[in-house]
Amino acid sequence: MPEQKSLTGKQKAAILLISLGPDVSAQIYKHLSEEEIEQLSLEISSVKKVGSDLKEDVLDQFHQIAIAQEYISQGGVGYAKMVLEKAFGNDEANSIIDRLTSSLQVRPFHFARRAEPQQILNFIQNEHPQTIALVLSYLAPEQAGDILSELPQEMQAEIAKRIATMDSTSPEIISQVEEVLERKISSSITEDYTQAGGIQSVVEVLNGVDRGTEKTILDTLDIQEPELAEEIKKRMFVFEDIVVLDNRAIQRIIREVVNEDLRLSLKVASDEVKEIIFKNMSQRMAETFKEEMEFMGPVRLRDVEEAQSRIVEAIRHLEEIGEIVIARGGGDDIIV
Repeated sequence: MPEQKSLTGKQKAAILLISLGPDVSAQIYKHLSEEEIEQLSLEISSVKKVGSDLKEDVLDQFHQIAIAQEYISQGGVGYAKMVLEKAFGNDEANSIIDRLTSSLQVRPFHFARRAEPQQILNFIQNEHPQTIALVLSYLAPEQAGDILSELPQEMQAEIAKRIATMDSTSPEIISQVEEVLERKISSSITEDYTQAGGIQSVVEVLNGVDRGTEKTILDTLDIQEPELAEEIKKRMFVFEDIVVLDNRAIQRIIREVVNEDLRLSLKVASDEVKEIIFKNMSQRMAETFKEEMEFMGPVRLRDVEEAQSRIVEAIRHLEEIGEIVIARGGGDDIIV
């Protein structure tokens, strides 16, 4: 096994889990994604032998990072650094903070994401739209959606557009904005060069706002940035989201779409989607669909994606004309 300095983050994580033993590692696995479990398990399987010195070094580094993370949660990076300097000296404290921000990917506005939306709104509502967009793009989607809903309507579309078109932001600019917020709501400051914003970011934010706010923003973007508005609409509701609709809405969709598109879409759909679609067909129609799907043979992924896009487009059309309602983030909408 190589020295600790040359180990990757995954290798260190594998050594940590090996050192903690199977019982503790099993509990940790419960909090990981399938992809993370797969990668870690592969890394663990490649470890032949771990020396006692290396194991001790990795455990010590993990312990230092855990302590630093706790200090950051209590009072921000500045507070954590001050405490760590007293305990380990300036050089070691800087090393621990650097490892923390790279290993655990501490993101900007860490503390702000735990604050109440109204509190953040009070501090940013009079800032430049680009500053507001930057802050919202780093918050949790639901939190950012609540804030966006409370901003003046004339600002909402502009901020949504800025989030969607935002690319990488330099640490210097992030730091300047964080310093202002830190003075006001004791938020943490990091120098992590991260990427936020983008179309998916604004989609997640819009999914957290009420239907009226969403419509106002999209209608404005339809005029100002039609291509951007169309791309956002495509991502607002995907084919697999059919499972959130009620039976009457699904029955209306089945009547609306072309059977061939539905067969193609169901060919690779999840069992949950297939079940809810077939449940809303007559028994004879469901049996016919299943038989025809069996005899379809292999299909091109591109054809499936195009068929699903046409169905999603039909669903959004039915929503726009008021024949169905898609429940939004607030949970107050009723599907009819």
